[in-house]
Amino acid sequence: MANKNYYDTLGVSKDASSDDIKKAFRKKAHEYHPDKKTGDEAKFKEINEAYQVLGNEQKRKQYDQFGTTFNQGQGSGAGGYSSWQDMGGFSQGNMDFDDLGDIFSGMGDIFGFGGARGRSRSQARGSDLQMTIAVELEDVVFGAEKNIEIKKNIACDHCEGSGAEPGSDVKTCETCQGKGEVIRMQRTILGNMQARSVCPDCQGEGKTYSQTCKVCHGEGRVQEKVKLTIKIPAGIDTGQSIRLSGKGEAGPKGAPAGDLFIKIKVNEHTKFIREGDDIRSTKEVKFSQLVLGDKVEVETIDGKVILKIPEGTQSGTIFKLKAKGVNHLQSRGRGDHLVKVIAKTPKKLTKKQKETLKDLNI
Repeated sequence: MANKNYYDTLGVSKDASSDDIKKAFRKKAHEYHPDKKTGDEAKFKEINEAYQVLGNEQKRKQYDQFGTTFNQGQGSGAGGYSSWQDMGGFSQGNMDFDDLGDIFSGMGDIFGFGGARGRSRSQARGSDLQMTIAVELEDVVFGAEKNIEIKKNIACDHCEGSGAEPGSDVKTCETCQGKGEVIRMQRTILGNMQARSVCPDCQGEGKTYSQTCKVCHGEGRVQEKVKLTIKIPAGIDTGQSIRLSGKGEAGPKGAPAGDLFIKIKVNEHTKFIREGDDIRSTKEVKFSQLVLGDKVEVETIDGKVILKIPEGTQSGTIFKLKAKGVNHLQSRGRGDHLVKVIAKTPKKLTKKQKETLKDLNI
């Protein structure tokens, strides 16, 4: 038997990683599987043979050292398959069933492989949608309502989502007898198996129409701009999302709609900084107010309040205004407002003021 170059068969270099070898195998297996339009049974066998060796660490080492002769004396093995059932050494557990799932995807439901593709189209749920909206700090402190507009698929009003022109005849599909799927024999590397696939005549509906809807062309949905009013819950923060069930894409032909996820981005505030459920701000005061004490007006998210500064307060001291922060998300209570007082240094002093400061020695 001629010495075969398995690396060339898979189109990889000799120093290729195991992941690279698996990717190359999957790609070529998809391309040359006998049931594909581009299928080539002989080529598919060669690809599988190469993968059974290079995909096995021990066999790969032996192959790198001795070539394909490493397997002589082991029966048909990797070098020669007598039938579809012998291909790939399944009895030795060499095939990764993750690879099989990828190869069979798109071929219907083969006793468990690719089951999602064999389901009736009428059961297909609409797609989820996501959009990001920018809100202000005040909106997330107290909660708010926002109006948004989104372009999406909605159920067709003309046919009420059925896909059939009103008044047209509706009949049970003769091909699938109303089941929405057909069963056929599928030849695979595991042998002949039953494969389920969506009925090609009714596209999984189980029924046919004498005339499809002239508005949605049988899809049961149309794309339009939709206006929605959403509630911004108090306490929500940047990066968190609001889920609106059933407000995503409408499913085909009356199937349930997906969900809409609204991702929140809180704009920066000109005066306040949010830290969790607390709010921080800075208040500039006179040096004399820190030394002698005073009452100053401080702006909060609720409005202006009076802050008492005790005598002898140091610049940089932080005062806590309780329950003046952000409402807790889905619970009672609020965070606090933390005010940092900073002494404002005067830029211009009179000669007398300068002498006074020197006399005070502070």
